[in-house]
Amino acid sequence: MNPGEEGLLLLVAEPDHEVAAKLAEELSGHGIRVISCGDGAEALLIAGTEHPDAVLATTRLPIIGGAAFVRTLSSRTPIPVVLGVGDGDGPAAAEALAAGAAACVAYPYRVRELLPILRSITPPPLDAPGSPVECGGLRLDPASLTVHLHDRPIRLPMRELRLLHLLMTHADRVVTRDQIRDIVWGGEPSSNTVTVHVQRLRHRLGDDHQDPHLILTIRGVGYRLVPPVLTTNSR
Repeated sequence: MNPGEEGLLLLVAEPDHEVAAKLAEELSGHGIRVISCGDGAEALLIAGTEHPDAVLATTRLPIIGGAAFVRTLSSRTPIPVVLGVGDGDGPAAAEALAAGAAACVAYPYRVRELLPILRSITPPPLDAPGSPVECGGLRLDPASLTVHLHDRPIRLPMRELRLLHLLMTHADRVVTRDQIRDIVWGGEPSSNTVTVHVQRLRHRLGDDHQDPHLILTIRGVGYRLVPPVLTTNSR
């Protein structure tokens, strides 16, 4: 397994269930978790609730086509979309790329062609795995890419896992937006992208976005993680 692939959550929007199932099975051997759906409308709903690290979609999606799907998703989230392009799909692929698709790949899919593209557009793995990080009732294990809050497992996409790891290793200290951009994104995203991912991380951890107690906003600077109180049921 390539370490850059481990823990990746991929949404596959594919109307052919057999194609989706076969692809999910092959990708699981590379540590990639797959959520499948059959049309563009359902893909938008799932992307909004599950926040995958990337989306793989065919240009010929039912209900909402490939280009319209890319345009709508990119207006709402920074999730990259890889487009599956078959014979005769050139004009549709060009439209989808203009709408914001990150890359194209030949359809029918070949895993050996798909993996390098996914590596190039998704966040890198955590740095060399070390010991688990514990902050009160919050625990993150870089080796297994797992997070537990008061012994309750929390499933996070890789980008949010990296963000949480950064905040936990600087617990009770302010992490600036520039530091987050440099370490988690390599210096590329807008300030709004950072804000969106912090909001998603708060939601997954059960932190109140209006009145957060776990990830505090330090206005004009960045964020500070306050370790949750260790309960009797926590480690």
